[in-house]
Amino acid sequence: MLILVVNAGSSSLKYQLIDMDNENVIAKGNCDRIGIDGHISHKTGDGRKLDQDCSFPTHTEAFEKLVETLTKGEGAVIKDMNEISAVGHRIVQGAEIFDKPTMVTDEVIEKIDEMSELAPVHNHPHALALRACKKVFSESVPQVAVFDTAFHQTMPEKAFMYALPYEDYEKYHVRKYGFHGTSHRFVSKALADAMGKDVKDLKIVSCHLGNGSSITAIQGGKSVDTSMGFTPLDGVIMGTRCGAIDASAVTFLAKKHGFNADQMSDYMNKRSGFLGVSGISSDNRDISAAAEHGDKKARLASEILQYEIKKYIGSYAAVMDGIDAVLFTGGIGENAPEVRSGACSSMDFFGIKLDEKVNAETRGKLCKISAPDSKVEVWVVPTNEELLIARDTLAMIKK
Repeated sequence: MLILVVNAGSSSLKYQLIDMDNENVIAKGNCDRIGIDGHISHKTGDGRKLDQDCSFPTHTEAFEKLVETLTKGEGAVIKDMNEISAVGHRIVQGAEIFDKPTMVTDEVIEKIDEMSELAPVHNHPHALALRACKKVFSESVPQVAVFDTAFHQTMPEKAFMYALPYEDYEKYHVRKYGFHGTSHRFVSKALADAMGKDVKDLKIVSCHLGNGSSITAIQGGKSVDTSMGFTPLDGVIMGTRCGAIDASAVTFLAKKHGFNADQMSDYMNKRSGFLGVSGISSDNRDISAAAEHGDKKARLASEILQYEIKKYIGSYAAVMDGIDAVLFTGGIGENAPEVRSGACSSMDFFGIKLDEKVNAETRGKLCKISAPDSKVEVWVVPTNEELLIARDTLAMIKK
């Protein structure tokens, strides 16, 4: 059975075609620069590659090109789209409406679009992509929406509420939602399997670190707290996002710079983080390279991330009344040994001790990196959100 997984952004449409009989990726790619000019990059499971400039005025044309690429020419992997049994969509914000995967209907699309105010960069493009997909595929092809926020709907009220007037929650839905839920759910289960234990018996701190980063306390397989909040801006320092900040600093800087609300939001989301502190780049690889060559601001940016991860590990262990394992995932978590080392340094008293040699040699693969005498296990666990979306989609259509 073939399932197409789609992850739509404001100007992009990433996809993977997965054979669920063996969970192999048959093809994957990205239609980007939608609404600008257009480009598709496509790679098949047997190594064929295609890069082509296109015209993508909207997501509909991108979907049409996706169909053409999968079925015709040098990048073809299937004869026609009837071979695809279902489509799974990654949706960032489901708020309190969607706490599990949901079959896509016109009503569901409308509700996703209505929540665009809570995730303006993501939800409206998701709705556009869902409508475009419905135009391209026949009604007989089921579509499933999988929500990033759903995993965090198990957080208790004391963890997700802000100490604002309660009517702001009732009227405007202002609360912590959390994100990267699909990734945290996938890696926590993968870690439990690797440890030979049931995830329901574990207390895990999951560190998803990349251009966007979030840390989640997972107890008994459920999210009980997470670092991202009302939006993905909250939490630790990220590529271009500042992470947690005193709200008074926001209003102070807005006055100093003469920013309106949208400009201040842009400042914190797109001009801060690694980029803002280092003045060099939003990419951790560039930050690490510059730090190695003695750049003080680059080193500071990396040290801030390591320090903040350490704080979350400690606080979440307190929340869960203990900790069995820490896992690192995402582009940085899987491939930056120096970040993992810094985040776990001087934690012996806490029961965390790395095997520095194993840690230094581990990139992008499932591996236990803690020392044999570490009371808390530390692992690198590669994430695979697309595969989990495909599994959720398969489970839904089987129902």
